[in-house]
Amino acid sequence: MFCKIAEGALPADVVFESSQVKAFRDIHPKAPIHVLVIPKVHIASVAALTAAHDGAIAAMLHAAKDVAAGEGLVGYKVLFNVGREGGQMVDHLHLHILGGWKEHKPKSLNI
Repeated sequence: MFCKIAEGALPADVVFESSQVKAFRDIHPKAPIHVLVIPKVHIASVAALTAAHDGAIAAMLHAAKDVAAGEGLVGYKVLFNVGREGGQMVDHLHLHILGGWKEHKPKSLNI
């Protein structure tokens, strides 16, 4: 499915694209802002990475930084799930950008 999104054959809410990566909103968000970043070349998982993939990984991380800035995020999470036991549901390398939670202010203790 992600290969088809990378090719443009399947629609997605794309927020960033370069020659190496594409970033789009997750259809089942787990945070107020939840964007996926995928390499355009197929890599199954972090477990399948080799040194030949260094450029794609660097492009993914730079895209994550740029997407987060574009979304107005100052603090956010970048997450890779690896394998089914690690929560990876699609066999195409992707990272999650999660953020947008409101800040929690401590309540006064009135001591």
